[in-house]
Amino acid sequence: MTSEIFPNPIDISISERRSKLDIMITVLKSIQGGMDKPTRIMYAANMSWNSTQKVFADLLRQELIYVTEEQGARRAKKRYHLTDKGMNVLDYFQGASSLLNA
Repeated sequence: MTSEIFPNPIDISISERRSKLDIMITVLKSIQGGMDKPTRIMYAANMSWNSTQKVFADLLRQELIYVTEEQGARRAKKRYHLTDKGMNVLDYFQGASSLLNA
């Protein structure tokens, strides 16, 4: 009975924690893919709101992204965009990844 409820421990795959670099690259890829709203980027990167805000702050500080605010009916809406530097960083890491996976 217990074997039906609890699978063999060897069969359970434990997901590894992502590095800060992996998370930042995922956010940059999401923005490059056309997602510019903060919550859409958060969902694409599979992060919490607090973590997303910290990553945005880091990427803004490093000038990899910039933010624009569009005036809405009730409040300003933030949109995130890649800078040229952000595009270069993303291209560099995608190129390195393709070399390692080849």
